[in-house]
Amino acid sequence: MVVAAPLLHQSMGKRPLRLTSRGSVPKLLFIVLLMIGPICMIAVFTYREKISYFFRPLWDKPPPPFQYLPHYYAENVSIEHLCKLHGWSIRSQPRRLFDGIIFNNEVDLLEIRWRELSPYVTKFVILESNTTFTGIPKPLFFSLNRARYAFAEGKIVHGVYSGRSSSVGLDKDPFVRESEQRKAINGLLCYAGISNDDLLIMSDADEIPSRHTMRLLQWCDGVPPILHLELKNYMYSFEFPVDYSSWRASVHIYGPGTLYRHSRQTNFILSDAGWHCSFCFRHLHEIVFKMTAYSHADRVKHMEFLNPSRIQKLICRGDDLFDMLPEEYTFKELIKKMGSIPRSASAVHLPAYLIENADRFKFLLPGGCLRE
Repeated sequence: MVVAAPLLHQSMGKRPLRLTSRGSVPKLLFIVLLMIGPICMIAVFTYREKISYFFRPLWDKPPPPFQYLPHYYAENVSIEHLCKLHGWSIRSQPRRLFDGIIFNNEVDLLEIRWRELSPYVTKFVILESNTTFTGIPKPLFFSLNRARYAFAEGKIVHGVYSGRSSSVGLDKDPFVRESEQRKAINGLLCYAGISNDDLLIMSDADEIPSRHTMRLLQWCDGVPPILHLELKNYMYSFEFPVDYSSWRASVHIYGPGTLYRHSRQTNFILSDAGWHCSFCFRHLHEIVFKMTAYSHADRVKHMEFLNPSRIQKLICRGDDLFDMLPEEYTFKELIKKMGSIPRSASAVHLPAYLIENADRFKFLLPGGCLRE
């Protein structure tokens, strides 16, 4: 015990050397924060849109849910029976049907749309402008290609809206320009001879109602006066089905208060009523034009986005042209839809004219991702 005491005392007297002083830790932390801070600010500024979209479920609320109406259809089933299944009664004669669109440059989809609807449409009412929604002067694409639609010539009512061009294309909100054109089509519909109790389709050229849907709504009584159409959503072609989120297309029983719009107008929506094919163009230059022309042209953040080689690669991969995250209101749906759109090998339940002319429209079918 007497011998061990000095050793214990000696060992307790030894203390480890400090590698840093007490004041150096806060300094080091300050330097690290000084370096990380600007990097984080640059990252937030560069990817602010992606960050915003990723956290959308936290800061945004979904619109009220639609009331979905079941949609019954099978070949060789009588229209009387179909009306009955929907809880409606059959009319003694069908309503007249008017198809109203504003047109940009969707020349292929317009042909498919009009061929699909032609057996039931009374008038095809089409308005095009000499400027885009972003104020860029543009050719009158329908007028230049009118001979292509000779099969419907007797039903076509065509108008031209004189838009005001802009040297930069940004002096006016694109959505204001779009709204002005949609208002202008009301006068063209009156000129076409639409009257009370006629049926009117309000949709874009790439939002195509199925012919059996329009036949049903023509022949049945008891249909809601305003009805949105749930369309199957596709990107680039019918090879890339996205979901059933397209709802803006609508059908109206025309009346004194009917005004042409492309927004939500009722809570009723008819399930599985057609197709919405976004950016479904034959040529790469048509896609580039659409990217700069439509109301969301602000999504073109860099000129590289308009590079045809880049666009071609993205189409064949099923990736987003604007490098954006999905616009969803829940993290579950957002994460589910992140990444490339899965390919589909199915070409079933598509517009009949598309299948009948598959050789002409290979770019819209499975295996046809290469563009001209």
